[in-house]
Amino acid sequence: MLVVELAFTPAPERLAARPAHRETLGRLHAEGKLFAAGPWQDDQGAMLLFAVERAELQEILEADPYYRRTPGVEVRAIREWAPILGVSR
Repeated sequence: MLVVELAFTPAPERLAARPAHRETLGRLHAEGKLFAAGPWQDDQGAMLLFAVERAELQEILEADPYYRRTPGVEVRAIREWAPILGVSR
């Protein structure tokens, strides 16, 4: 699994782009590619947990303009996660 950590600023462009981005997240979840996603409680960023290989994650990130071209959104980290409990693939 891959964890994507985002950082946010209060840029109005980010808030305007969020509905389309969340629609994409819903589709990815329905396809089994996205396990979980959501903002930090303080809305300073978010965490997304993907059940895909790194090459497919890169395609997902490139296809959604929210990650690369939306002011106020920064991909801070992409990390591999190896859960030992609670997640089945």
